[in-house]
Amino acid sequence: MPVSGVRGATVAMANTAHAIWDASEELMAELIRLNAISPDEVVAAFFTMTPDLNAAYPAYAARRLGWTRVPLLGAVETAVPGMPERMIRILIEVERPKRQVLTPAYLHGTLSLRPDLAPPED
Repeated sequence: MPVSGVRGATVAMANTAHAIWDASEELMAELIRLNAISPDEVVAAFFTMTPDLNAAYPAYAARRLGWTRVPLLGAVETAVPGMPERMIRILIEVERPKRQVLTPAYLHGTLSLRPDLAPPED
């Protein structure tokens, strides 16, 4: 079956385990809602976070949502000048009968990472 991927980003309110997990869960819930993703369709999920987040793994949020059989990977992003603070990004790979373009989610000011996805101004 073909695999499609969907990205998203958000910001944790603080560098605490609960803030990281809550932000990750909120982002995952939005990606699930927008794309009607069920856990049995997920091939893998990749989590990255900015270097200023080190209190917890964001992938743990997937386990809290019941993704117990999904391979998860976490990484710290390279620090570059001007990067957003406390940012978490997720890439979810989904296996479906037909390849699909899935809808990304950028929460809490992270849409600036993908201005091409912003709704047109009137």
